[in-house]
Amino acid sequence: MTERRTPGPGQDLNQRLRLTHRTALITGSTSNIGQAIAEAFAAEGAHVIVSGRNAERGARVVEGIRASGGRADFLAADLDGSSEASRDLAARARTALGGRIDILVNNAGVYPAPATPATDEKTFDKVYGVNVRAPFFLTAAVAPTMIAAGGGTIINLGSWVARLGVPVGALYASTKGAMETLTRAWAAEFGPQGVRVNAISPGVVLPPTPPGTTPHPGEAMMNGTPAGTVGSPSAIAHAAVWLASEEASFVHGTVVDVDGGRTGVAVIAA
Repeated sequence: MTERRTPGPGQDLNQRLRLTHRTALITGSTSNIGQAIAEAFAAEGAHVIVSGRNAERGARVVEGIRASGGRADFLAADLDGSSEASRDLAARARTALGGRIDILVNNAGVYPAPATPATDEKTFDKVYGVNVRAPFFLTAAVAPTMIAAGGGTIINLGSWVARLGVPVGALYASTKGAMETLTRAWAAEFGPQGVRVNAISPGVVLPPTPPGTTPHPGEAMMNGTPAGTVGSPSAIAHAAVWLASEEASFVHGTVVDVDGGRTGVAVIAA
């Protein structure tokens, strides 16, 4: 849980929070990166919609945010790629947030990673449905209302595997490549109308491995990087707060790599 900041002597809390009076919809926010973003946004003063398929997990996230003094509500949603599911979530979120969505985070995604010859058509359609079609239609539903309200911010989640090939996971990687391309295209389409669109490209992000347990296979993928280890969900959340805030008001169409240097730097061990 991200701790809610408290004011210093003679300071008003709202003067220090970067997302005060903002509203935010974060998809796939009942766990992991999405949960960390929801908690960080709420800690910075935003009223957040936690969204996902699991109502029990969503309720726990909302309860934790409220216990820390933040504002949050849960909306169940199965973003299967249909335009109807995306439009329905957008409409319910606007109602819950008092009529507007200032920030949209397209975080929900699935990660089946079969080899290319082993990928059947059903799996292909499901991954593209959740990872590309759903955020496409959700953005299509939200961006016009942001424009009508005077502006907004959209943050997409990419991935380091969109630009650094790995032997398996071509299907997932291609969906993240699509989201990074959409980030630039939407920045050109909506930026002149007051909606900033950017993306975050995480490296391998995992919870800490308990002592005495077998390391996660993903940990080896961060060998040879400056960080030398996996990242935490909170690292991605910090970047999302910055992109959503006025501090990033001149940032458009950018993919921010928060990957421990995975895609840009090679460390040669002595």
